[in-house]
Amino acid sequence: MMTNLEYYRVFYYVARCGSLTQAADKLSISQPAVSQSLHQLESTLGTRLFTRTSRGVKLTKEGELLASYVSRGLEQIELGEKKLEQMLNLDIGEVHIGASDMTLRFYLLPYLEKFHEKYPNVKVIVNNAPTPETLKTLADGNIDFGVVSGPLQHMNGIEAFPVRPVRDTFIAARRYITYRNRTLDFSDLEKLPLILLEPKTSTRSFIDHFLSSNGVTLHPEFELATSDMIVQFALRNLGVGFVMRDFALDEINNGRLFELRFNKKIPGRSFYVAVSHRETLSAAASKLLDIIGLDVGQQKS
Repeated sequence: MMTNLEYYRVFYYVARCGSLTQAADKLSISQPAVSQSLHQLESTLGTRLFTRTSRGVKLTKEGELLASYVSRGLEQIELGEKKLEQMLNLDIGEVHIGASDMTLRFYLLPYLEKFHEKYPNVKVIVNNAPTPETLKTLADGNIDFGVVSGPLQHMNGIEAFPVRPVRDTFIAARRYITYRNRTLDFSDLEKLPLILLEPKTSTRSFIDHFLSSNGVTLHPEFELATSDMIVQFALRNLGVGFVMRDFALDEINNGRLFELRFNKKIPGRSFYVAVSHRETLSAAASKLLDIIGLDVGQQKS
């Protein structure tokens, strides 16, 4: 048997106040409405819950027993409502994001800074992983959204929004200076010691696929976990590296590294914000996407 929850709410306030009039004031309803709710509850439960006194009302033994349970339940509900309000107002909460080193550093970080300044009590949890792992984590419902690098394959239930163009480049240092002013064919890369990201990354998949379509198969000398390390290996003349250009831009500008030129252009690609149609975005995640300038609300089903 489950009685109308509003009857228990009235019962709770009458028990706490010891007065029908005061309870009516707390609940913003009339005293007759309070009396009627108590009568309905007592009729349903088949027992008296209050006795009248000169100062108001007093719980019966049966009422005291019931009140010990109702008070805990109603107080937890009210606490839940308060916490929910705080979450919706972004006074508390969490946002879970998936991002690679590349997308975090060259796209997401300034937006996280703005979000933290505006909502310092919201915890931001970043799952730092390559694009394929981030997309799987998103599909499993373990993050609110992901910031990933393309090109992307279609995934059921996931929609990706392009947010920033990306340019990739091959870089080298002084040991390979003879290649600086030459226009190369991509097949020339097969003769050079190459420094690439690990195969599980979107960047590696991208260049492998592109060169394969041009009849070139790479056998790298080094396979590294981060693009920063590729730049460091290239600076030490350990080979020719392939990175998103932003990672090497300072070293290119100061002349410590140079870019190889080819008779064909490496295609551009993009960063994407990926969201799942299967999950409803939290208030915190929605607000962060607002700061990014991306409205996905009308796109989600």
